[in-house]
Amino acid sequence: MVLRLDKFLKVSRLIKRRTLAKEVAGQGRITINGNNAKASSVVSVGDELVIRFGQKVVTLEVTSLQEAAQKGEAETLYRVIHEEKVD
Repeated sequence: MVLRLDKFLKVSRLIKRRTLAKEVAGQGRITINGNNAKASSVVSVGDELVIRFGQKVVTLEVTSLQEAAQKGEAETLYRVIHEEKVD
């Protein structure tokens, strides 16, 4: 199974709305396995995502893919590898 990046970010609740996920990807603030990602980029299990949220950079690994997830399940879709504050 594969998902678009914007859909994965919404389902995993890393970013609340799909339109906002598209915007963040469009600004070049997300990479998948070291490559700049677009909202339409495909995400697979095992991929490493690096997302820049304002003053924070989060590196995570995709552990599972689902079309939809309840609030409690959302955190099981990824594993945070590294999180750092950036000035």
